[in-house]
Amino acid sequence: MSEHHASVRWTRTSTGFTYDTYNRAHEVTFKQGAIVLPGSAAPAFRGDADRVDPEEAFVGSLSACHMLTFLAICARKRLTVDSYADDAVGTMEKGSNGKMWVSRVRLHPVVKFAPGTSLDAAALAEIHHLSHLECFIANSVKTDVSVAPHS
Repeated sequence: MSEHHASVRWTRTSTGFTYDTYNRAHEVTFKQGAIVLPGSAAPAFRGDADRVDPEEAFVGSLSACHMLTFLAICARKRLTVDSYADDAVGTMEKGSNGKMWVSRVRLHPVVKFAPGTSLDAAALAEIHHLSHLECFIANSVKTDVSVAPHS
C-alpha cells in the first residue's frame, strides 16, 4: 500500500461572495509544496482558462497512468519505446441521476518503438488492453475509459 498527498489552498480575493463574483483560482500543491499547480474551475463554471481545472487534471491522470503502465509492460517484454504521446479527451455530461460527471475518457496514444522493435496491430492492442486493466487510476473510477491508438 502507498499514500499519495495533495494540498488545495484557496483564499477569497473578491469583495463579495456570490456565485457570480467569487474567485475560483486556487493552488494544488504536491511534495509538501515543492510542486505547485495553478487550479481553477473550468471556464464553463466561471473559472480561469489559464489554470488547470479538476476535470482536465482527471483526464490527465488517466492518460498518464495508462502511459506509465504501458511503458512498464513494454519494458518487461523487452520492447523498447522511443516516444509516447496522447491527446486524451474527457466528456462531461449529466448522468441518469441528474448530476454532472466525466462519463467517458478517450485516450489516443501514438507510440513509436525503437528501430528493430516490431509489433503487429494485435500485439499493440493487447498491450494497451493490459495497460488499461492494470492502470491504478482506471481501476479507481467508474468512468468509461477507452483507448484508440493512432499508428
